[in-house]
Amino acid sequence: MSNNDIRPSHTGRLFGVGVGPGDPGLVTLRAAELIRGADVIAFHAGTGKQSMARSIVADLLPPGVIEEELRYPVTTGFADDPGGYYAALGAFYDDCADRLETHLRQGCTVVVLAVGDPLFFGSFMYVHDRLSPLYPTAVVPGVTSVSAATAAVATGLCRHEDTLTILPGTLPVPELARRLADTDAAIVMKLGQTFPGVVEAVRQAGLLDRAIYVERASGKRQRVLPLADVDADTVPYMSLVVVPGEGLRADAAGRATAAVDTTQHVGQRESQDESDSAAATLGAEAGNDAGSTAYGTVHVVGLGPGPDAWVTPEASDVLGHVDHVIGYAPYVARVPQREGLTRLPSGNTVEVDRGRQALDLARAGHEVAVVSGGDAGVFGMAAAVFEAAESDPAYAAVPIHVVPGVTAAHAASALAGAVLGADHALISLSDRLKPWDVVVERLRACAQADLAMAFYNPRSASRPDQLGLAKTVLLEVLPADRVVVVARHVGREQESLSVTTLGEFDPETVDMGCLVMVGAASTRVTSTGRVWTPRYVD
Repeated sequence: MSNNDIRPSHTGRLFGVGVGPGDPGLVTLRAAELIRGADVIAFHAGTGKQSMARSIVADLLPPGVIEEELRYPVTTGFADDPGGYYAALGAFYDDCADRLETHLRQGCTVVVLAVGDPLFFGSFMYVHDRLSPLYPTAVVPGVTSVSAATAAVATGLCRHEDTLTILPGTLPVPELARRLADTDAAIVMKLGQTFPGVVEAVRQAGLLDRAIYVERASGKRQRVLPLADVDADTVPYMSLVVVPGEGLRADAAGRATAAVDTTQHVGQRESQDESDSAAATLGAEAGNDAGSTAYGTVHVVGLGPGPDAWVTPEASDVLGHVDHVIGYAPYVARVPQREGLTRLPSGNTVEVDRGRQALDLARAGHEVAVVSGGDAGVFGMAAAVFEAAESDPAYAAVPIHVVPGVTAAHAASALAGAVLGADHALISLSDRLKPWDVVVERLRACAQADLAMAFYNPRSASRPDQLGLAKTVLLEVLPADRVVVVARHVGREQESLSVTTLGEFDPETVDMGCLVMVGAASTRVTSTGRVWTPRYVD
């Protein structure tokens, strides 16, 4: 393809035209008009197959039109190209663009056909990326397979506040199961060879009874049947799975499932308020009172600061048998989905509400895990659960089991060496739950006591100045050459570590992905840059 930055003076026009999911009657009037007036019709085709896009509009092709068949070199995730599958496809799209550019330079109107919609998992996207900066380009939307499949199922896909997620079946099974469990309604595309894994993911997400298989939506060979009844050997690529939503509103009429009793309702992903209400209703129906022995347990689980390898065996065991997992959404996302597990993610500032939700579910006889990053007992959910339990005598008899985890501070200390190897303090710089004056008082006291310190929540968009203020407070007590360590994204791919001094430390370089440590007077830096604090005092 040309690398010119300026469009040629005499060019044609490029159109990406969606031709719908299969039924020629779903081709739009605009698409038909452009196809009939095209100088060049281009279409993609699989290896050894006829182009589905061309077959849909065969009766619309004008006499004498130039046809460009763009045949894929590969159609699965395997390729002989030294760079792998995506390198092979990249070279193929480069070639497609070169072929179409030849016609565009001659002033031709070039129409690239796309099954469904051109910009929805469509190959035209990659041609568009290459040619639209150079030539006048327009996109004509088409009816997607999602719409056609939903019409074939003839059940509302998403209602009221339902969230719809569209997923590729090529995702790994655990990831696909997690995403299915975290949404209200779903479409899974790109089946064929991925089908057995998709079925397993749907089963693990607890959605197999609700999932519907649609093959060749709107086409002459359309098939619609329960996902559980499908023979994997018969599944083509042009098929998908529909998981209809059930409506989050309690007063929703005409839901996909006509009547949902309270016991079923609590097992579904719901809004925070509805989960609390359902759990409370369950507790009443189960007849639980302060002396009941039918309570489940609230397990408060520390997941460690990031890597799966830092999740303890005890935490994995608990997460492997509980009925529900509750927590801040990114932490819930770290828990592998499995059959029978209900996931209840929420935002980052409703900790006590999460605790009440977990306690209500446990009162109803459910085993519940409330998850935290790092150690649940260090600025985590353990204290929030106990706070929630203290707020209502009805929770007094609910067992609470705290499962420890690797703390972010100690993981960061280990990355540096042993910054917190002696007496130390862990301090949150957030003033969301305590006045800033209290933070300042504690910083000054720890500095005067010569404690090494680790700072959680050091600096955020809503609190951009407090770390700088903390530095000023510390410099009132500590010398400017006191060792400072900044650990970023500990345990993750972006992990980094910097060692500086309090005087040279720049708070502007810190964000919420960092943990900041200030050493004691005895903290040392080795010739190789390791930082450690002796256990003894000279």
